[in-house]
Amino acid sequence: MSDDDMQLALKMVVSSISGEGDTDGNDALNSPENSPKPLRRARVLDLNERRKQFRRTRSLNAPSPFQQFGPCGGIMKNPAMVMQIQDPASQRLTWYKPPLTVLVIKKVCDASVLTPFVQLVLWLVQEKNMVVWVESAVLDDAILNEDTQFRSVRDKLVTFKDGRDDLTDRIDFIVCLGGDGTLLYASLLFQQSVPPVMAFHLGSLGFLTPYRFDNFQEQVTSVLEGHAALTLRSRLRCVMHRRSEKQHGFEQAVDLNAAHASSLANSILILNEVVIDRGPSPYLSNIDLFLDGKYITSVQGDGLIVSTPTGSTAYAVAAGASMIHSSVPAIMVTPICPHSLSFRPIVVPAGVELKISVSPESRNTSWVSFDGRNRQELFHGDSLRVTTSIYPVPSICAQDQISDWFASLADGLHWNVRKRQKCLDELSDLTASGSEDTFDEIENTKLYDG
Repeated sequence: MSDDDMQLALKMVVSSISGEGDTDGNDALNSPENSPKPLRRARVLDLNERRKQFRRTRSLNAPSPFQQFGPCGGIMKNPAMVMQIQDPASQRLTWYKPPLTVLVIKKVCDASVLTPFVQLVLWLVQEKNMVVWVESAVLDDAILNEDTQFRSVRDKLVTFKDGRDDLTDRIDFIVCLGGDGTLLYASLLFQQSVPPVMAFHLGSLGFLTPYRFDNFQEQVTSVLEGHAALTLRSRLRCVMHRRSEKQHGFEQAVDLNAAHASSLANSILILNEVVIDRGPSPYLSNIDLFLDGKYITSVQGDGLIVSTPTGSTAYAVAAGASMIHSSVPAIMVTPICPHSLSFRPIVVPAGVELKISVSPESRNTSWVSFDGRNRQELFHGDSLRVTTSIYPVPSICAQDQISDWFASLADGLHWNVRKRQKCLDELSDLTASGSEDTFDEIENTKLYDG
């Protein structure tokens, strides 16, 4: 850092604390002992503020590596490729303006969700004066229409129909009531920028739903005031290229989301995983995998899972993959029952593009599904291209990124749950007795059982 930059930094530090000191910025800078005191004081104040605002005071990102290697080596400078990435631990929700519209997504075909749904909708409309959006099919629920409280606000709700109405830039805030499927559905509805999502655990698994509904008023109010941490859950952008369209002299992406767009869509964004499998065929899948245009390997087995870090705890973990924290920028590639003892799941950087196609010598075609939906056949000559999307799902944390993730591992998957080994104190009665007595007891037990 040059001397001019150092003087400018000192001036900024002094000006930030000048309101609390008894000297102005110029006097502090000109004093012979100015450097240590203002800098130390600013650091202490900044640290205290961070402790008050955030749970974590240490970055979740790896430290910036030292770029000089020995006396002669180093990294070639390339200003065009320099990136600034915000620390995930500092990702806090902020509202540029007060949110007015809220989309409430509830789990379908579950009567236990109806009462919390009515309570939430009544509170949002009557207490918070918000415009509540719901899916039009919700209003057709016979049991819900019998509720007198719901009928009082039914006409105030704004409805949309999946596949017909575009919700882009209409929704400020999303509340999910149910299991992980409600969050996946919210991701499907918004194929570009997604509003902040607050998910309540009212389903069966609830790996992605950290909130409990007991004191929802206090929790939603806190979020509406901007007091919440965010987990940016990356999504995968999937584009299918059909051979039939190449034969006509052009290559165009087919519509993967026909239910959500009237015109031809060139991509679909998924939150969990894209699965390529052998479908109903009795033969092994034979799938070629390319990374940034380079051939990597062929998958011979039941299929292949390409997942996000969020999806690593879904189908991928059942297929033997590792669990990756949602803030890690990565793509996981997991084979499904590979006919190989050495084919282990791999993790690749989030910025690469994967190309998946049916091998020319494959005996059968393959089938593709996107977050369990839009299942379609992948023919010979077709290809699927997958990369990380620039539009993540901003999931609101109940506590913070680390606490929520490990809590979901413990609650949802019972991660590392086992009986603990007894300590020596608990075995004192055994160690106090002699070894001969112990063997005698064992022999007597054997004789008695005999």
